Amino acid sequence: MAKIPLHTFHIPVMGLAYTIDSPIRVAQYGISSVISIADDDLIEKMRNFYSTKFNLPYEEITQKFQDYRAERITSYLNLVDKIVKQKFEGFKTELAESKTALENFMSMLPNTSDIKKGFQNLLDDGISFKENILNYIESHLSAGAIDVNIMTKLDKDNFVKNEQLPIEFNDAHAALRGFANSNLESSVVLSAGMNPRLYSYFENFPDFFPNQKNELKKKIILKVSDFRSAMIQGNFLAKKGLWVSEYRIESGLNCGGHAFATDGLLLGTILEEFKQKKEQLLQSSHELMVKVLQQKNLIFPDQPLAVKITVQGGVGTAEEHEFLLNTYNVDSVGWGSPFLLVPEATSVDVNTRKLLINAKEKDLYLSHISPLGVPFNTLRGTTNEILKQKRIQENKAGSSCPKKFLALSKEYDPHGICTASKKYQDIKLQELNNSKETLSLTAFENAKFKITEKSCLCVGLANASYLENDIKIKGQAQGVVICPGPNMAYFDQEVSLSDMVGHIYGNTSVLRANNRPNLFVKELKMYIDYFQNEIETVSGEITANQLKKWNSFKANLLDGIEYYQDLFSTSFYFKSDVEKIKNQFDSYKAELIAIKIPQPEMV
Repeated sequence: MAKIPLHTFHIPVMGLAYTIDSPIRVAQYGISSVISIADDDLIEKMRNFYSTKFNLPYEEITQKFQDYRAERITSYLNLVDKIVKQKFEGFKTELAESKTALENFMSMLPNTSDIKKGFQNLLDDGISFKENILNYIESHLSAGAIDVNIMTKLDKDNFVKNEQLPIEFNDAHAALRGFANSNLESSVVLSAGMNPRLYSYFENFPDFFPNQKNELKKKIILKVSDFRSAMIQGNFLAKKGLWVSEYRIESGLNCGGHAFATDGLLLGTILEEFKQKKEQLLQSSHELMVKVLQQKNLIFPDQPLAVKITVQGGVGTAEEHEFLLNTYNVDSVGWGSPFLLVPEATSVDVNTRKLLINAKEKDLYLSHISPLGVPFNTLRGTTNEILKQKRIQENKAGSSCPKKFLALSKEYDPHGICTASKKYQDIKLQELNNSKETLSLTAFENAKFKITEKSCLCVGLANASYLENDIKIKGQAQGVVICPGPNMAYFDQEVSLSDMVGHIYGNTSVLRANNRPNLFVKELKMYIDYFQNEIETVSGEITANQLKKWNSFKANLLDGIEYYQDLFSTSFYFKSDVEKIKNQFDSYKAELIAIKIPQPEMV
């Protein structure tokens, strides 16, 4: 029987490096976290680092290996699994032998935890303490999950010279194979939308199908932005005989990293729809999955398998955490950006952490630096930004592009080029110079900025781990790219793991800022600003589809405000701020209504 999770929060994936070893740091405490498996070069270096640190054998997997990417990922995940298990066994022994250690651990558990109450009863009893504690620990404690993340669209074709390799050697396919072949019994988090070819590839691995006990050795988590997306993707996988064990709802804008804005659907309304329609989601997937498993002569469950609904994006207080759990019946709440200030939990270099500590609202912004062409939450003043600007001033714009994970544009090369690369930007800048005489100075400078603002995320999002662990960085200096959510502006100090967990559960507070808005208010403001910007920056003739999209966006925002106004009128939460919050909703509603959607003749 599966053990009950110890915590009601999880640490989502952050960048390439920031949670690359988080399970090694926190899993023994029952805290689940997510490793990015996009960068096999970083993964190989971290495997070398931790093999040395824990005196374990290491043999390099070079790019000369036929399936080096998948093998690197499998080997690192197996190493993390081994280290976590060792640390967890040692931690259990420590708890049994030290009441101080046990009391410290208990202080990190949710106040409503039955396991915490059980420990307290044993401490109060005091008879045969060690033996009883050992038995209780073995039957109730479990390490946090070692989950992995795959961005589904990062599925670049790969070549040997000019010969394209089979699709299973595409980046995301190889990453999935690396996880599937590992010893882990955990989940893969699929983000950035649906990739039908990748989803179909799951059918090759038995661990994703139910066993005789209706258990899944490896599970699928979908990161989704709304219910419709969850239904479409869940049913698509079900038609392959695959089950989605968790739908991880993320705010479209109030999050870290890439921001996938919804059509004006706000987090609260999305969560409400999941709450109301969860059974529909389960039954639909179950019926489709069973039909396929029967056709394949595989084991199938009589009843739908377990499904979790979780949420993340912008949460910052214990009251918000509890509100999400109790109002929407979610199973866990993701806390991402605040953990960047917890050295025990995440891999961040000293200088970047200082930059995060000093960041204000104006320093955190939705940028267009990602080569994917998707808005990207980031921070001003990073070393990557400084180095990039220096190259632009020296007429050397662009990155050397050593890793090529984002070399997805085939505009000039069938093998793919990254839009942040010097190769791509040189071509684009030459084209721009050739048309310079037909453009105004402002139009020329704007076009140049759009070309050169792209950053090398492959290197920039990995460098923090190298710097923190004193691992040599080779090649062109790219500095560090960091991708916190806007919520980072309100956390302004380095925090211990125990204090951050205490903050989440309301036993202490690490917030010193008094200007932090409610997470729903913050998201609403971001969507209104996003909507205003979309209208102000439109160019060319307005189409009927564009008008339809804008009208739908505005209507959804207005519906969301009405939903919140009703919700906050009856909620038992946020009583000390409820009038302020209501006034903010009223103010933003007026601001939204005042935004005029341009008509064709107005452009």
